[in-house]
Amino acid sequence: MIFETHILEKALINYIESIFYYKGFKPTHSIERVVPTGHLFIIFELDGFTRHTFDNNSLRPNGNYTKVWVSGIHKEYLSISAHQDSEMLVIQFKTLGASSFFDIPINELTNKVILAEKLFGKEILELRNLILNAKSISEKFKSAENWLLKRFDKSKSAPKEIQSILKQIQSKPLSESSAIIATYPYSQKHLINQFKKYFGLTPKVFHRIFRFNEILKKLQNKQQLKWADIAYEFGYSDQSHFIKEFKEFSGFNPQEFINADFHNDEPNFFPLDRKG
Repeated sequence: MIFETHILEKALINYIESIFYYKGFKPTHSIERVVPTGHLFIIFELDGFTRHTFDNNSLRPNGNYTKVWVSGIHKEYLSISAHQDSEMLVIQFKTLGASSFFDIPINELTNKVILAEKLFGKEILELRNLILNAKSISEKFKSAENWLLKRFDKSKSAPKEIQSILKQIQSKPLSESSAIIATYPYSQKHLINQFKKYFGLTPKVFHRIFRFNEILKKLQNKQQLKWADIAYEFGYSDQSHFIKEFKEFSGFNPQEFINADFHNDEPNFFPLDRKG
């Protein structure tokens, strides 16, 4: 399998988490669960396969996607298809970054997967063709980066005081959430509306998502785990609260998660029909 990550231009570093490309992926499953991370994605299919989203309960297909699509900020897990020998290029935006490249409020994409042509018109399909026909991976990355640089509009970025609140939420424990929000100079309602407009979700939901992802990092490759200790370390009121939130974001309770060996997988993608 080929997997490469692009080194970003300085102008994009504060807005783009990564641009990555892969080819020849051979998963041991056909459906995987993606948990919320606080990121928005533009995904370019380069292999001709139609991707699917699935109902989280029945696992019946409920969406079909080809060429290019946008996966907005999600506060619930998403079930998606995985394909043999797939080839894709993905732009992953930082939580604070997407608004500078889109013409609509980011909350209009929350919990949605949308064909990119509906948002960007023919230009996104033209970009896909450039990426698809590029002679090298570096040329693919350069085409994507040039498009981002043309789309970038700093005036669409969140105000500095909003960005400051987000950065504190990303770096400080949930127990400090109320104190962080209290530093905002305007009303809490105004803050919530601004967060939705520029980032897609409310401050407290983001704080919970960031905490959950820190827990996933903590669990990765760990064999001896005490749930009560983890619940205490991450500021849950009790173990039952921890279990409830873990299931809300992943679809599994913590022990089911370990029994399925997900702690040895990628931290945000979990196979639902793994063979062998």
